[in-house]
Amino acid sequence: MRKLNKKGNMNDRIDVVLRKFRSRMTSYPPGMCPLTLYRSLLQISMNQSCGKCVPCRDGLAEVDYLLKSVLAGDATEDTLSVIESKCRMIAETADCAVGVVGANLILDSLSEFSDEYESHIKYRRCFENVSQTIPCVSLCPAHVDVPGYIAMIKEGDYTGAVKVIRKRNPFPTACAMVCEHPCERKCRRTLVDAPINIRGLKKYAVDAAAADTVATPEVNVKTGKKIAIVGGGPTGLTAAYYLSLMGHEVEVYEEHEKLGGMLRYGIPEYRLPKERLDQDIKAILNAGDIKVHYKTKIGRDISFEDIRQSHDAVYIGIGAQIGNRMPMENADAVNVVPAADFLQEVANGRARDLTGKKVALIGGGNVAMDAARTAVRLHAGSIHVFTRKRDDYTALQDEIEGAMQEGVRFRTLLSFLNIETDKETNEVRAVWLQPEIIAEYDQNGMMTTEHSSNYPYRFKCDLLILGVGQRSDVADLEKEGIPVERGRIIADETCTVSGMDGVFSGGDCVTGPSTAINAIAAGQVAAYNIDEYLGYHHKVADDTVIPPAFPNPCVATGRAEIEERDPFERMNDFEFVELPMTHEEAIREAGRCLRCDHYGCGVMEGGRGE
Repeated sequence: MRKLNKKGNMNDRIDVVLRKFRSRMTSYPPGMCPLTLYRSLLQISMNQSCGKCVPCRDGLAEVDYLLKSVLAGDATEDTLSVIESKCRMIAETADCAVGVVGANLILDSLSEFSDEYESHIKYRRCFENVSQTIPCVSLCPAHVDVPGYIAMIKEGDYTGAVKVIRKRNPFPTACAMVCEHPCERKCRRTLVDAPINIRGLKKYAVDAAAADTVATPEVNVKTGKKIAIVGGGPTGLTAAYYLSLMGHEVEVYEEHEKLGGMLRYGIPEYRLPKERLDQDIKAILNAGDIKVHYKTKIGRDISFEDIRQSHDAVYIGIGAQIGNRMPMENADAVNVVPAADFLQEVANGRARDLTGKKVALIGGGNVAMDAARTAVRLHAGSIHVFTRKRDDYTALQDEIEGAMQEGVRFRTLLSFLNIETDKETNEVRAVWLQPEIIAEYDQNGMMTTEHSSNYPYRFKCDLLILGVGQRSDVADLEKEGIPVERGRIIADETCTVSGMDGVFSGGDCVTGPSTAINAIAAGQVAAYNIDEYLGYHHKVADDTVIPPAFPNPCVATGRAEIEERDPFERMNDFEFVELPMTHEEAIREAGRCLRCDHYGCGVMEGGRGE
């Protein structure tokens, strides 16, 4: 007699457990020993083994025993050779994927973390004293005291929360609007339910206490030193802020009419209202002795050598504001525009009339999504986004979903072939796209594609936007002796420019296009290293007192999300799309914090005063 599966059978119950287990994998804490991680993953493969074949059943257990000896400091170099040979044997002879994948996992670890294996064998400890850290603090590029300002919000001290944020990040408002919140990725609250909405709480704090109404720290005694900042974007203004608080005199040289860089000229108004950005900038400029030279371009209005001679140190933070074009015929045709240039046109009041026009967009990053959603607001008839593979959608999921809600259409598995133009007017008429099929994954786990047997696809369009990255305007600086490689200034992780005494650089012009918080982190690092270079060791004053931590009952509670205006309403204007959190939502969300600065991970590294 045949029967249907009984509801609530053993497999169903195990699935419930596995759903909970996935959150444990997501929230593996930063700073843990990678060999411990690999051993735990190997043990999962051991548990999945059916036991029918010897290589998987016995071989994985032997490899686990050898890994245990490595972690205990009892292994030798010969042990690694035995591990490698056993894993290769298992990968070649196991009957199914359980043994093959488990063995390959350890083989990958032998090459990826060879330094970690060496440290355990030679010194009986983790490489560079690996230790667990506070996830949200360590994953924030600027190392903002996240548990500290969340505790302030919970107590209703929003001014104090802004002060705590600004200790490491002078753009609390801008980051509350547009930060990619990497701090949430490994939030330990995931062990219970879902990560804390850290960006949402930061936004609640700056909505309650505007940045330009919160007093900045007391300025140090004047040092008589003078520092030049080339570029008034997030990285340059961050360096200017901290250097001025240290007592140095700062001069900012900005090419545009206003400060803010890509925060002003690259991020649309609906995501970051410029009056809110100005609150951060006003607070920065009022912090200390900062003078701004507007409409001043290095190499055009003043030479870099003149700046260098008249200042004790120079920080170059010019960002990456020039949109890339693709190296193909007709890439400079009429109505073919890089996404960054398209956004800057709108920011400068030169928006195109796209009413009824058919727009094609190549690329899937955040800038591409900003361009697509901006085209919606310029009343385009249709916007189609094309990418070669799903991995090319690197934009925040919220941005992609927002674009979909507003009518943007997405097509993937289409590679870009060429641009068709009108021979008389040189205007774009269509793009040709080659259908692709999924192929193997590369060594980084990224999907690859290969051409399909289907014929190339012609897509008619009136405007083609190229969301294929940005580059820095380094030509004039290179002429004046700044070392440049492949369009980027050569500087180390201390932001010191190679071979140039007293010259520092950071942000997108060094790393390539990145996020605002990464640029802010570079400005912070540069400021403290410039201060050290000048012979000082200043600390920025801090009068905040973090509320005490109390045990959290860990009751599973829903995460408070930031709501947005109705898509059919917001797609018709450039008004800010997000709605404010209610007081009840913010307090409840702040109450979900597990205070990892006190429990589990211990106190913050270096203490809050550093």
